[in-house]
Amino acid sequence: MQVYTETTDGSSIEPKESALVWHYLDADHDFGSCQAKELQDHLERVLSNEPVVVKCGHYIVEVKPQVCSLRCAKHFVISLPCWLHRVLTEQLITRAQGVSKGLAVDKLIRTLVNNGKAPDFLMCIGNDRSDEDMFESINSMTSNTFLSPTVPEVFACSVGQKPSKAKYYVDDTSEVSDCSRRSPASLLSGRMSAMDV
Repeated sequence: MQVYTETTDGSSIEPKESALVWHYLDADHDFGSCQAKELQDHLERVLSNEPVVVKCGHYIVEVKPQVCSLRCAKHFVISLPCWLHRVLTEQLITRAQGVSKGLAVDKLIRTLVNNGKAPDFLMCIGNDRSDEDMFESINSMTSNTFLSPTVPEVFACSVGQKPSKAKYYVDDTSEVSDCSRRSPASLLSGRMSAMDV
């Protein structure tokens, strides 16, 4: 990553507790994208026998462990909203195995259902590849008999129009605030753009 940072103006490396991330948001778009693809390919080859995952996201290339330690899982949970943090701290952190957004959402929904608090509406919004696990998880849970008889309405939304498991999309992050202020009924009424699935 250091070599790519030195050869790509506007890029940087961010060491996180749960991952190592190469950012190229401030780099030339075309050159940064080419460098990101090349870095991803290089890291996948070099780290193929290591227990890590290499992912490209929104102007990032990320390397993170396949199986997180307890410390890694704590860092992941700390970045979530307070109510989700509390549930996951109690339920998920005790078994920090391969934490992903998909597994976190799955665990959260199962915990709510098991505590008699089944949700009637689920909203998941994301802007990169790492969010696809979350979209897949809520889509499979709602088509599953686990939530019967109260299957919630689902608003899975990607930021930017691109291939996604999310049914809806918004054009940019400024529209995300609008989504959070709207009622579930108005979100699902069709004003948001539905993606071809």
